[in-house]
Amino acid sequence: MAFYQDPPSLGNQYDDDRVLRSYLARVLPREVAAAITPSLREMGELAGGRLYRLQLADRENEPELTSWDAWGKRVDRVEVTQLWKEAARIASEHGVVATAYERAHGAFSRVHQFALAYLFDASSDVYTCPLAMTDGAARALLASDNRALIDRAVPRLTGRDPARAWTSGQWMTERTGGSDVGRSETVARPGPDGAYRLYGTKWFASAATSEMALALARPEGNPEGSRGLALFYVELAGEDGRREGVLINRLKDKLGTRKVPTAEITLDGVLATPVTGLTNGVRAIAPMLNVTRTWNAIAAVAGMRRGLALARSYAQRRALFGATLAEKPLHMDTLAELQAEFEGAFHLTFRAIELLGREETGSLTESEAKLLRLMIPIAKLTTAKQAVSVLSEVLEAFGGAGYIEDTGLPRLLRDAQVLPIWEGTTNVLALDALRVILKDGSLDILAAEVARLLTGVVEPKLAEAETAASRAVSHARAWIKEMAATDRPGLEAGARRVAITLGRALSLALLVRHAAWAMDRERSRAALAAAIQFERNGVDCIRDHDPDTVETLAETTRQKPAT
Repeated sequence: MAFYQDPPSLGNQYDDDRVLRSYLARVLPREVAAAITPSLREMGELAGGRLYRLQLADRENEPELTSWDAWGKRVDRVEVTQLWKEAARIASEHGVVATAYERAHGAFSRVHQFALAYLFDASSDVYTCPLAMTDGAARALLASDNRALIDRAVPRLTGRDPARAWTSGQWMTERTGGSDVGRSETVARPGPDGAYRLYGTKWFASAATSEMALALARPEGNPEGSRGLALFYVELAGEDGRREGVLINRLKDKLGTRKVPTAEITLDGVLATPVTGLTNGVRAIAPMLNVTRTWNAIAAVAGMRRGLALARSYAQRRALFGATLAEKPLHMDTLAELQAEFEGAFHLTFRAIELLGREETGSLTESEAKLLRLMIPIAKLTTAKQAVSVLSEVLEAFGGAGYIEDTGLPRLLRDAQVLPIWEGTTNVLALDALRVILKDGSLDILAAEVARLLTGVVEPKLAEAETAASRAVSHARAWIKEMAATDRPGLEAGARRVAITLGRALSLALLVRHAAWAMDRERSRAALAAAIQFERNGVDCIRDHDPDTVETLAETTRQKPAT
């Protein structure tokens, strides 16, 4: 008899997710939890059932660009995959964006929305990319107080009717650079009618099939730099599907997120409306970035969760040397390390989401607002790096099968690699976090948050984790103070290690707090195990700066190759 290995399988992704269900039980009022559970269970069934099966069947399909019709007319038509079409319908009908704006449960509506997104993401082939930009665009338009644009676009961006729903693009990145948007070459010129039209090239336009976009451009005559940019609303939904004044040069050939129709586009006189004035466009788009970076963290957490769910299923089905992998201590120790990373990332991300919901409902204190401003870049960069590391290990947990495309497993790692890059690389966000710390004293507030989380925890087995979290934050505060006074280049060089340390320390404190609650209320020790393991994985990444070593290594980078 020939042997055939059973593949891993998934069940209802809500019912099977202890971490999500336990978190919601702690955070939500009982009536809110009861009200949202049916929607989460329904999404969990789709994510582990029909949508997941469609994802596997649709694996080889990718978006296709048709530039010209048979008679030579420029059409620039992009056809997305069947999974994306189904994901668009599900996302609209289930309110994956709408829930946050309906606010049926006040500040908790963001928790509900992102719980839906978390369950939906891993089976959607990154349809969460346009959803993130759609959510961010709605938030930016609402913050602008431009009533005409709000009335025109927001109901479509946040509605539940698939026939009327819009998604939004985000056009910032140009050939001059991604993060340095101040070098933008796109020009906005007013016509005889006073209406602005955009001219330039956007090198990286995600979700090229969106019905609208928010774009940065420099009004003609404005000064150089980011302050000379303005934020423009561009509507792309025409009756015949044509995007007048927008040419799709090509779809990007990417490592991952291959179902996302990311394009290089030329703007050749597309009609555009200023969102809020003709300067300070970067400031105007900031609310969008806060939202999209939070979606980035949710995607990281969702990807880790999916990889671990498949790895655990496989461990129960794969037999080697007379026992299943689930009976092998080393294999299960490895999965435990990964599970702890996932749980830390989960609690860090959802703490930021709680604060985001409170900000949008006007219930955020001044100190919490500063904490949120620091937490968003830290949560994004920390969880993104965790996702790549965890999913690399997940593939290894499958042995050779993890390297074979038609298992659907390699996609997990490829798609994760975009997370440290999109919406600000790790270094860019680390410097952003450092600027915030030096500007407004938010590190003191983060330290107070860690202390608050650890107050009242009396479980002896959590003592080392409590100490590690406290010491890491104290080390970061002392290190920043010393380096800011004595070695500014060294301070910048260590920004990434500081940001990751703060992210891991806050994650650990959140794990400790939840573990204590779960032991008391649920009589569960699973979160306790995760907190202990997370501390053992390491928290404090800060090290002394050695300028001689850094300069020596930097010099090798600056040297020209021999000819």
